[in-house]
Amino acid sequence: MIRLIRLSKKYHKNEPFALQDLSVDIDQGEFVYLIGKSGSGKSTLLKHLYGQVKPDQGHVVIDSFVVSQLKANELFKLRRQVGVVFQDYNLLQYKTVYDNVAYVLEVTNTDEKVIESKVMQALKTVGLSQRALDYPGNCSGGEQQRIAIARAIVHEPKILIADEPTGNLDPRTSLSMLRLLHKINKSGTTVIMSTHDYSFVEHMPARVIQLSEGKVKSDRSKNHTLLILNNTMGEYYVV
Repeated sequence: MIRLIRLSKKYHKNEPFALQDLSVDIDQGEFVYLIGKSGSGKSTLLKHLYGQVKPDQGHVVIDSFVVSQLKANELFKLRRQVGVVFQDYNLLQYKTVYDNVAYVLEVTNTDEKVIESKVMQALKTVGLSQRALDYPGNCSGGEQQRIAIARAIVHEPKILIADEPTGNLDPRTSLSMLRLLHKINKSGTTVIMSTHDYSFVEHMPARVIQLSEGKVKSDRSKNHTLLILNNTMGEYYVV
């Protein structure tokens, strides 16, 4: 369970609120699209979930963690539960695909045999087992984003945060990436994906939280989204 309780955040005193009195609950296992224009607060909200920023007011609660109260040297406990994928892949170009994914486990002193098993399973999940010994520079943009996803899920987090993960990808590759994220969600992982592309909801409906000027403008469940799509697109979207 994720609870955001009356979050408010300003980065600078004389600027508008990045988030303002925002409250949202997300259940374990949900897939959530976080949509809104640039500057609506999407990235700021996600940064609160993995502790990169702290709110000026309000609280972030993830399971037993009150994230907003964790000290810097305690954040590693939270980040074992949360995987993060960014628009920019942030891969280490001098390391192989395998080593990029393994690094997450190596820093926690995981046993070498366990690392090998988990890394190969993560690469299998994203369809890149055959790329294990290649370097990121030899991979396409879509493959590099899949590597980043493998790195984010290799420690089997409860929550996967994807911040505009398709921003640098072409439409066809973006749709493939969306299918992969939904596949991961079906394994029980909560997925929160920020995007400015509402067409994703049409392809694969899920809960939609829309932000505007740091506030929740609308919050539609999957069933409500399906109903909206059915009214405009026909029976195909009814489940």
